[in-house]
Amino acid sequence: MHTWSGVDGSRSAFEDFGCSKPGIPPSRQPDALIAFEQIGTRLHFKRGQEIYAEGDVADSWYSVMSGTVRICKLLADGRRHIAEFCFAGDCFGLFTLAMRAVSAEAVGEVFVMCYPKHQADRLIDENPRLARDLYHRTVCELAKAQSRTTLLARLTATERVASFLIEVFNRGHAPHTLNLPMTRYDIADYLGLTLETVCRELSALKRDGVIASSGRRSTRIELGDRDALEGLCEAAR
Repeated sequence: MHTWSGVDGSRSAFEDFGCSKPGIPPSRQPDALIAFEQIGTRLHFKRGQEIYAEGDVADSWYSVMSGTVRICKLLADGRRHIAEFCFAGDCFGLFTLAMRAVSAEAVGEVFVMCYPKHQADRLIDENPRLARDLYHRTVCELAKAQSRTTLLARLTATERVASFLIEVFNRGHAPHTLNLPMTRYDIADYLGLTLETVCRELSALKRDGVIASSGRRSTRIELGDRDALEGLCEAAR
């Protein structure tokens, strides 16, 4: 099967598909994969750059080759809400109306593939397997959205931070070490907490030996006690 990998050696968006590691589904028809590659354009964004803005015409969708993308919305009172973080292998901008309701920004250096919507739709119409797999992805995205709603509505600050760390650890390649690409401000806006609360909760986890952090901005997190961390977010399950 013809496949390709991200610029950092990560698995391509075509290689994995499912609720845990979403991406464009693998097809048993290599021509379909080749066709997707042919219509895609690789784009590079630096830290903080906008990939698309709220109100833009939704004429394309994207897959993350490397780096992290935040999907966010500026509220009427000036606050920012981060709806989702997208990592290598994730797709975003798929299920929208004619105009973008949210914006997408590069958390750090990001490489994405951009697929024109009208060309992608034509390929999907010609390939029932792709249509089925995208339906499956829609179901997974709805499940994720429901989980995030529960996260914000039902969990305590400690449970939110613990659940977030478990989520990011599960997405990483190293089960006990991760380099957080996002800032504490990003985490706060994702979890619906204040910056002070996020810092306090991370400090408490570090003090209790559940995690350890290092680096100039404490972006490197070592998982000291996974059972304890999972126990803190048990209510999220």
